[in-house]
Amino acid sequence: MTGIKYAWSALGGDPSLPARVTTVTRTGTLPAHLPVRQLARACVGVCALAAAELGARRTGAAEVPRVRVDDGAVATAFTSERHLLVDGRAPVQFAPLSRFWRAAGGWVRTHANYPHHGARLLSALGLPENASPEEVAARIAARPALEVEDAVYAVGGLAVALRSPGEWAGHEQAVAVAARPLVERGRLDTAHARVLPPLDADATPLLPAAGLRVLDLTRVLAGPVATRTLGLLGADVLRLDAPWLPELPDQHADTGFGKRSATLDLTTDRAGFEELLASADVVVTGYRPGALDRFGLSPEALAERRPGLVVAQVSAWGAYGPWGGRRGFDSLVQVATGIAEIEGEPDRPGALPAQALDHGTGYLLAAGVLRALTEQSRDGGSRFVRLALARTARWLMAEIEEEKAGMESGPEGGEPYEGPDAWLAETDSALGRLRYARPPLSFAGGPADWARPPVPWGADTARWAQPPGPEVRPDPARRA
Repeated sequence: MTGIKYAWSALGGDPSLPARVTTVTRTGTLPAHLPVRQLARACVGVCALAAAELGARRTGAAEVPRVRVDDGAVATAFTSERHLLVDGRAPVQFAPLSRFWRAAGGWVRTHANYPHHGARLLSALGLPENASPEEVAARIAARPALEVEDAVYAVGGLAVALRSPGEWAGHEQAVAVAARPLVERGRLDTAHARVLPPLDADATPLLPAAGLRVLDLTRVLAGPVATRTLGLLGADVLRLDAPWLPELPDQHADTGFGKRSATLDLTTDRAGFEELLASADVVVTGYRPGALDRFGLSPEALAERRPGLVVAQVSAWGAYGPWGGRRGFDSLVQVATGIAEIEGEPDRPGALPAQALDHGTGYLLAAGVLRALTEQSRDGGSRFVRLALARTARWLMAEIEEEKAGMESGPEGGEPYEGPDAWLAETDSALGRLRYARPPLSFAGGPADWARPPVPWGADTARWAQPPGPEVRPDPARRA
């Protein structure tokens, strides 16, 4: 329980509530040198607990519903993108230019799943757009790893040199990351307490986020996992993408459960965004720090226009330090922080058994939103929640590792893990017949699955699906 207690404390939760969490420990889930299973269990556990807490708050229940965390469900969910089938077709996980490359005296990992990132990588290496992986390998092999990292980032591409844990610990960015809490959270103003519409205590399932509106401005995994989770819990989640920046279809399908998808160009349709913001309860952003500020989307600017808003942000490296403005992905954070060296072999770097930094941070982000809504209902104030993959990596490598022995909640070993089948489901959708991983959150009376399957990218109009229940509005009788 140590990991759950630590994460719950980072979220500002009541220290007595983790006692309401029970776990089913299964051997063989998420095998790794680092305690990935413990991290995954803790992230899902606190997210489910935050949902149960908000549900109790809105139903007026005397006790928070009990939470159950099953290692099998968690492991399956943390590899959800690998289990997705679309009409029987398995998705492609990484493009040919997204991989490890041997450099002069080291290794480099690149990320080029998006066409524009692939073009920038080739440009940095002085290669034509139709260059083969063999040509890329030859160019990188002739240059030092750090030189390749700097050259690719200079043109807006994504490449990171492999570092040892010790090398990363001495890096300025690592020092900046270590100085921050796992979950950054706080108030943006002193707005009145907001009234959450009550929920029927007898309703089945209990949907703690029902009636709440979430603007989803995220991409790739961590942010979309968070908003997918809020959709599971009943929120009206509207994902917005720029029409000129489409998402990878399979990735969008995997993280699109429980939400709608629309396009909106912030450079030409600010009025459309402001209309959505005027009745939003939560805004979640997942772009690199500062990228959306020019559109008035910093937490402070959003709260000024929509008092009582909860703003959640996730980034790769954090919004501080020399790498604060850099793009990044789970695979690159693993390489920079030394995880890839720990998980590798003597002659080659490796990787975690799942994109655990993305998934774990996503569940922590959703938990932060849920806890902010609970606290806001009591004390008011617009709220912010910030997480970074690099900070989650530090937790995995240091804080969790130090407490690993105390994190098992049951007998050593536990039940065997016999594969993901028990936690997979199928459904029809506008994308075709989908096989997918069911959500890992489980609390008494809570939902077992999403109410709606994913839709094609940009298929919906940029408007809320339905009018909310009673307006979530300031309560003048209760001040912060």
